[in-house]
Amino acid sequence: MSLFKKTNSSAKTPALAPWKIAIIDDESGIHDVTKLTLRKFKFEGRGVEFLHAYSGKEGLALFKEHNDIALAFVDVVMENDEAGLTLINDIRNELNNHTSRLILRTGQPGQAPEEEVIRRYDINDYKAKTELSSMKLKSCVYTAIRSYRDIQTIEKSKRGMEDVLKSSSSVLASQSLVQFGSAVLKQILTLLNLNNSVLYLSTQHTDLYGDTTMTVLGASGDLIGLCEPGISSKIPEAIETEVKQVLENKTHFQSDELFIGYYPTGKNSHNILYVKLESPLDKVQCKTLEMFASNVAVIFENLTHKEDIQQTQKELIMVLSDAIEMRSKETGGHVRRVILLSEFLAEKLHLSQEFIETIRYAAALHDVGKISIPESILHKPGKLDAEEWEIMKTHAQKGYELLAGSDKTVAKMGAIIAKTHHERWDGNGYPDGLAGDDIPLEGRIMAIVDVVDALLSTRCYKPAWSAEQVIDYLKENAGTQFDPVITHVLIEHFDKVLEIRALEPDEE
Repeated sequence: MSLFKKTNSSAKTPALAPWKIAIIDDESGIHDVTKLTLRKFKFEGRGVEFLHAYSGKEGLALFKEHNDIALAFVDVVMENDEAGLTLINDIRNELNNHTSRLILRTGQPGQAPEEEVIRRYDINDYKAKTELSSMKLKSCVYTAIRSYRDIQTIEKSKRGMEDVLKSSSSVLASQSLVQFGSAVLKQILTLLNLNNSVLYLSTQHTDLYGDTTMTVLGASGDLIGLCEPGISSKIPEAIETEVKQVLENKTHFQSDELFIGYYPTGKNSHNILYVKLESPLDKVQCKTLEMFASNVAVIFENLTHKEDIQQTQKELIMVLSDAIEMRSKETGGHVRRVILLSEFLAEKLHLSQEFIETIRYAAALHDVGKISIPESILHKPGKLDAEEWEIMKTHAQKGYELLAGSDKTVAKMGAIIAKTHHERWDGNGYPDGLAGDDIPLEGRIMAIVDVVDALLSTRCYKPAWSAEQVIDYLKENAGTQFDPVITHVLIEHFDKVLEIRALEPDEE
């Protein structure tokens, strides 16, 4: 059950829009009498606005211009004997308007028999003009507008339910917390029909060790830029105080300018939806928001678990890769640089987003097979002899064997990279002597970035090469050692290679 804590705002509540009543009659006196009788009419704090038409044609134009007419009084006989009946038919069937209440009025009851008219036409009442005294006219209007309001509420609820289902499906398609936050923001703004309002989504979670964090999932409006979506961050103090109050009270909060939704997702975790408002939410908006946010809470919980697992896997990959590099006595930033270079090349080659995301982590596993190589060979300062070199070359196959048993995408690509990143375009590489396009693309990418970074680094057996020397080497070996297309792209963007090296320098 949802509970709303409300406060009164000092700001003046905006006036509610009046109910629109259309008077469609060729007698100007009927317009005057109807306006005079209903001029002080009010229902649910809303007055009335009169719209006038003096023929069936004008009446149809009026309905085309205004899609929110609550009630229309329609004369039967205007420019012809059935002008009013034709208009009603057009309103219902041509304009597909079935919400406006239509009351047919006639000064000649016998000309359009009541039973036949009610049976054939979708009207809500049929009155002789002489029947509508002041009191009866007001009673008729109360009934019609109350009916219009209820139909609007039902339609709004129906659309809200449809939007909730569509929006939930859209959010379910999110693959990460950042995508999730963006999807939620977009759908909530659509659901609530907010104009220039600000929406702020965060979560509160207390873990096994008692640590509590507030994680920003997304922000819009004037809160954009205060914190990066998906990253735990300090939020504005005033907002943090309001959110903590909601967490303490364990209930929604609503005022004329603010809505904070409280959605528990577990014993110690919560979703908090923070919405700045230009005007208070109505009951349908509140219910729609609650339904959507409840679905979002479940999605968020599942997505958080998924992302936690993925992040743990990625962190373990980095730890393992760093440990291998340390054992190999390679330069400290090598793993991080080949990751960034591989990702950059994949983007420049216009590969799929899934490929780019996967190589970002799989690249770190390129030398995982070195874990099986004896330290006497790994740490040898001079050139390896023939026997030692054959042992060193086995790290490609060993790396593949370590990873090949997994059905996870990152491990699958890691196995391919580990095995093929020493293959050559001309077929003179190892372990399988693959050539050209027979070498998997991820292996061809790693082959060039691994060599480039090694050449630019100081190693125990060589000094660092200059950028010019490396570019010359790439030009000489394009089409023999390296894929010529990838080589061309890397040379074209070699300033990015140097930029990455500056960002991830070797540790002293």
